[in-house]
Amino acid sequence: QLQLVESGGGLVQAGGSLRLSCAASGRTLNTYAVGWFRQAPGKEREFVAAISRSGGNKNYADSVKGRFTISRDNAKNTVYLQMNSLKPEDTAVYYCAVDVDPWWGPKTSDARTYDYWGQGTQVTVSS
Repeated sequence: QLQLVESGGGLVQAGGSLRLSCAASGRTLNTYAVGWFRQAPGKEREFVAAISRSGGNKNYADSVKGRFTISRDNAKNTVYLQMNSLKPEDTAVYYCAVDVDPWWGPKTSDARTYDYWGQGTQVTVSS
């Protein structure tokens, strides 16, 4: 059974940076696409970024393009989300998720695509 654990969240001032990690256990992560999503209080879960199995394809939400970078280290079975120039509106619980379907495409931004989810890590950006 694949398990995902997010870490790296915390409280940061606007303009600051955080790096989130998504560590997998139970299976190797290099055969799966991985996505990051976030959910703010009272709002629906929204797509943030996704990365293909090899790392050669990436997809970002418009709201984070140019500020966030998704990457993966398959040797460490971990996917990262580097978040720079953080804004108060980035405040949310951030989740990583795995898609076991080997095909890459627009579906990577749809939460329904994903089969395994972590428990989330809180990111709070103060103004």
